[in-house]
Amino acid sequence: MAAPAPPRALRGLFPTLHGYRIASLRTDVLAGLTAGAVVVPQAMAYATIADLPVQYGLYTCMLPMVVYAALGGSRALSMSTTSTIATLVATSLVGLSTVSGGGDSEARIRALATLTVLVGVMLLVARVLRLGSLVQNISHATLTGIKASVGLTVAVGQVPKLLGARETLHGHGFVPELRAAFRAFSDVNGTTVLLSVVSLAALVLVSRVWPRLPAPLIVVTGGILAATFGGITDRGVSLVSPIPAGLPTIVLPRLGDVPHLLPAAAAIAIMAFLESVAVAREVRNRKDPRIDPDQELLAVGAASLVGGFTAVIPAAGGFSQSAVAQRAGARSQVVSVVTALLAVLVAIFLAPVLDHMPEATLGAVVLVATLGLVDVREFRALTRFDMSELWIAVATTLVGLLSGLLAGVAAGVLMTLFIVLRDLDRPQVEVLRHGPGGWEPSPDEPLQHDAPTAGGISHAAGTTDPTSDPGPTDTSPLSDSSLLVLRLRGMLYTANVRPTVERTAQLVRAASARTVVLEVSAMDWVSSTVVDELEDLDDELAENGCRLFLTGVAPALEPRLRASDWFRELEAQGRVVSTIDAVEVAGRAPHPPETTTPGRATSSGADVPPDGPGTPSASAPS
Repeated sequence: MAAPAPPRALRGLFPTLHGYRIASLRTDVLAGLTAGAVVVPQAMAYATIADLPVQYGLYTCMLPMVVYAALGGSRALSMSTTSTIATLVATSLVGLSTVSGGGDSEARIRALATLTVLVGVMLLVARVLRLGSLVQNISHATLTGIKASVGLTVAVGQVPKLLGARETLHGHGFVPELRAAFRAFSDVNGTTVLLSVVSLAALVLVSRVWPRLPAPLIVVTGGILAATFGGITDRGVSLVSPIPAGLPTIVLPRLGDVPHLLPAAAAIAIMAFLESVAVAREVRNRKDPRIDPDQELLAVGAASLVGGFTAVIPAAGGFSQSAVAQRAGARSQVVSVVTALLAVLVAIFLAPVLDHMPEATLGAVVLVATLGLVDVREFRALTRFDMSELWIAVATTLVGLLSGLLAGVAAGVLMTLFIVLRDLDRPQVEVLRHGPGGWEPSPDEPLQHDAPTAGGISHAAGTTDPTSDPGPTDTSPLSDSSLLVLRLRGMLYTANVRPTVERTAQLVRAASARTVVLEVSAMDWVSSTVVDELEDLDDELAENGCRLFLTGVAPALEPRLRASDWFRELEAQGRVVSTIDAVEVAGRAPHPPETTTPGRATSSGADVPPDGPGTPSASAPS
């Protein structure tokens, strides 16, 4: 079979422009402006989650978007940032301020630049190591729990802003922010509460009744008009900090912050990649090339690395803005370039206007955007598959709420590792029988029994003797109890080789087999641990008068196996054969003398003496 063509995303810069038609340009420009109307105000709102000046959210819509457009494989993905990433950034920077005393504004911005560059470097290293598929093993249950803890933490953190309270906390965790939310009820500003209620109602109403309209832009514009002409600032409504006009400046990372930020950068890198790939697949058109995880590692990593030198929030693909671009008809990453240009124009020309933006309006935008992360339907869906997944989602949520989101991500990764190891730690062997169509899986596996066999292998009590006459209609592998044919269902790893070997030995004991054929065509790679375990199995079988044959060894695997003295000995003894049928005659050789022809040749070409039932074959390893 011919090798599949490489993903289109690997064919140079701007892969989504391959085969691009100029007639699509008008649609992409309009889609970019439409997406920008959502992305720009939302990114500024996310900056407040990270406890940063709003312009750093605006800057996140510039370089990262252009870099992703040059490297990414999704046509509609909008690469700015998300509420999850902003919340993790807030937690990281608060922790750094506590450890290193980096609490002043300049030190905080340099720490942000360091964190974002670190995230980019980690993702690029993962790309070099081709870890895209591995990182994706983070379970859906884990992500559900992380998103829920993020949504609840961010939502609680917006309460003081929506009430007009003076005290606000960001990045301190769910419990401290919950306390701050309760205290905020003693410091309520009526005008701010009214503005918040109107903003929330408008966001929900517009998104449900007119989903194609940019609800965040409409609400932000209304808040600015109310502050400019409605006199609400005279009634105690707080505005965002003044936004400097112009483009971002170059900010160099501070190496002294690297040791403190490494754990946070790892958590953010994992979440940024997972969110981006999930969104890219969600908004992918069926006619588009499949999303390549390694290519996305490169694109997301480069977006954060380049953007980090302008102190942006680590880049990630957001679903709401990507969905807007998709609905607007996005056909390429020209959409992201247009959105980035829009952000540049806003930073240069509209900064004085943005100074009139109420904090409560941004708080409303954040609240609506993040409450969707707490999806009860996802928790309910987990119960239909496996209750253990529900408990993993609940546990991840609780860890994130009680111990912090970084701890929640770490707990989620560890739980995912547990799930992967649990799934791998299962025997990968099945019994085959000879049916009308050849060798096929047997519906009935041998049962263990009491009586010791002639080979000296003991058996479990309370089961039927498989060597008894099965009757004329029996087609199970036990109809010839001297031969047992097994097949590997999948690859053997360190995690599953021991259970597989133990299961094999159990099946041999149950069948009183004198010859075992192991079909290994499912293996295309092998480790020294697997070889050692198979050698131990061969030794154990040989001690009990049973010979092991291997068949279906992939030609590409043979050079690696020949590094083992054991495998070379197997080849020399003719116990590595091309087909199961080639060993079937040899499998009947160890029968008692009256049913065996003395000196009959095996498939290896060696003579098999007329051994008794308790005597190991002459060709068995010592």
